[in-house]
Amino acid sequence: MIITCVHQGFELYGSDRCFIETVRTLRAAYPAARIDVVLPRHGPIVPALRPFASRVVIEPLWILRRKGLGRRLTVASIALPLAVLRALRRIRASDLVYINTTVVADYLLAARLLPGRSIVHIHEIPEGAVLKVLRGLIRWSGADVVFNSHATARAYALPARANARVVYNGIAGPAAPNRGGYDGSRPLRVLMLGRISRIKGQDVLIEAVAALPEALRRRIELRIVGSAFEDDARERALAGRIVAAGLAEQVSLEPFVADPAPLYRWADVVTMPSQRPESLGRVAIEAMAYGVPPLVTAIGGLPEVVEHGRTGWIVPPGGPEPITRALADMLVDPAAWRGFGQAARVRYETLFSEASAADGIAAAVRAPLQRARERGRPAVSHG
Repeated sequence: MIITCVHQGFELYGSDRCFIETVRTLRAAYPAARIDVVLPRHGPIVPALRPFASRVVIEPLWILRRKGLGRRLTVASIALPLAVLRALRRIRASDLVYINTTVVADYLLAARLLPGRSIVHIHEIPEGAVLKVLRGLIRWSGADVVFNSHATARAYALPARANARVVYNGIAGPAAPNRGGYDGSRPLRVLMLGRISRIKGQDVLIEAVAALPEALRRRIELRIVGSAFEDDARERALAGRIVAAGLAEQVSLEPFVADPAPLYRWADVVTMPSQRPESLGRVAIEAMAYGVPPLVTAIGGLPEVVEHGRTGWIVPPGGPEPITRALADMLVDPAAWRGFGQAARVRYETLFSEASAADGIAAAVRAPLQRARERGRPAVSHG
């Protein structure tokens, strides 16, 4: 059996970690299969994949990114036919092709030419023209579809005849959650972890902290951890906003880290103040795995992760005021949310564990692998 797994990234952010976990799931389910991983370039993800991949191949992919999308669809489209041909050859040589995210356009275009062999795993909710392009691309491909949340499925609104299912991302959490909790005797430790972008809401979070009364503001320690994708100017601008808001003593801006475990062990609260739709919210799930309650906005798939008033907080998007009020309440009455961390861990174990996601992914790949058997290729039995 030959399984090809294609990913648009090379770092260790949320979608990258989801990809690693899927490759690990496929390796566990089909230990004798040859699993080829295709990436656009080397990066931190490569060492993490090597224990599960038969080989990691670096080759050009025709990726649709928000930044420079217009140029990609016009000037750079001259390279698309060659990219589709390269993808077609890999699909033809494979029993199953797993395509991680909708932006790998060359493989989705090629999937139409060899139907029944490809699965696309959708982790993003774009908007406007980008959503229309990607929705059309998915429909054209004819690939089986795995959505990471019901919110993502609703956004793409595929026809009922599409072979699609929802599988929540599974997280390999720690063996035991954090002990203890916040009791008000020290500053509240708030963590924001993720790529710096307009979607994630770092700017709004800074405004929210700055709007707290001074006495409460002094009782917060906020760490914003992450980097902007090939955009140093955005990082510098965010650092400038922290200083301009007078928060240099309360807020630190730190670069991306490959292993976030020490950050989750440090935090009392993890926040995702997203201002554009998040398809699910991996950081919130990871926080709950550590027994840390998340503060999230009611946008995209985030309300599917957090149970408001029990495992964390859900506030409206659109500005800093709801976040400011939530932070103030945490500081003033820590006893009111003392059990949130324990409840968050239970919710993680019930809905978002690695085993739960593995079952869903394994079910999703059975149909294309059965079709491979029917085409006459000998397939390795499920092991």
